[in-house]
Amino acid sequence: MPGHSTVTAQEVKWGPAPPSIRPGAQAAVLYGDPNKEGMFVMRLKLPKGYQLSPHTHPKPEIVTVISGTMRLGMGRTADPSKAQALPAGSFFAMDPGMEHYGSFDEDTVVQINSSGPWGITYVNPADDPRQK
Repeated sequence: MPGHSTVTAQEVKWGPAPPSIRPGAQAAVLYGDPNKEGMFVMRLKLPKGYQLSPHTHPKPEIVTVISGTMRLGMGRTADPSKAQALPAGSFFAMDPGMEHYGSFDEDTVVQINSSGPWGITYVNPADDPRQK
């Protein structure tokens, strides 16, 4: 049916995360295309012990923790003692340019709703896996 999209949990197709994300994460695009103009929905599956270095995005991001727990911190430097634990069901929204970081004490899935093209800029360019 035009204008209608449904994806059951069993239909989510996981693959490698974008090259802007360190290896180890997986991604699934549920709606739209993060590389093009327009709305998209993408899930990231992040393994236990995974770290997202401080970074920003060029467009607003709306994030829901689907399973597991994400530790979200704000700022230019990752400080685990200042990160907030966000268990499954938690939600946060970021304006463009907000510096933030994340870590994962257990396998975790987050859902990102935003508009493309999606991008990520690391505070420290050496943290960018595209530079390796």
